[in-house]
Amino acid sequence: MEWDLPKLFNRPAQLTDASIDTERVARRISAYIYGNILVLAALIPVTKAQETVGIAIVVGAALSTFLAHIFAESVGQTLRLDRTLTRAERSGELRDGLPILTSAVVPSVILCTALIGWLEPRTAQLIAELVMITRIASISYVISRLRRERVTSGTHWAAFGLAVIATIIVVIKVFLTH
Repeated sequence: MEWDLPKLFNRPAQLTDASIDTERVARRISAYIYGNILVLAALIPVTKAQETVGIAIVVGAALSTFLAHIFAESVGQTLRLDRTLTRAERSGELRDGLPILTSAVVPSVILCTALIGWLEPRTAQLIAELVMITRIASISYVISRLRRERVTSGTHWAAFGLAVIATIIVVIKVFLTH
């Protein structure tokens, strides 16, 4: 099977018949970006002496951010709706925040390669950091796809801009908090 990259990037956004409203998609994209930025910020200050706890730091950052996000969004949604959330709405809040939690999976796996000796710790950390920046940049392609727009040079520039802005945010966070 031959890969047709333009066709791959420009295929329809819906992979199933079940549609998700724009507000819910926007929440998930926000959670995805937020989780990736905070996991990247957790990765950067991990030193060689901390290589064995790097995974715990990354998972801990994602888990604590996920819990704080779910709590804050649930309280906010309760206020917006002016009532207690139903079980289905609480479940929806959990699903919408899941991208924060899943942001830790790939870097944790990469860091595990150093733990078992497949990669040098610093190399694994650098690869994990680059993967996180790439994940943040890739959101411009997802947004284009959801809008049913073709991938253009503007999409690529947006990806580059997202990567730069996310990197600046992470540098500021690391500088101010570590």
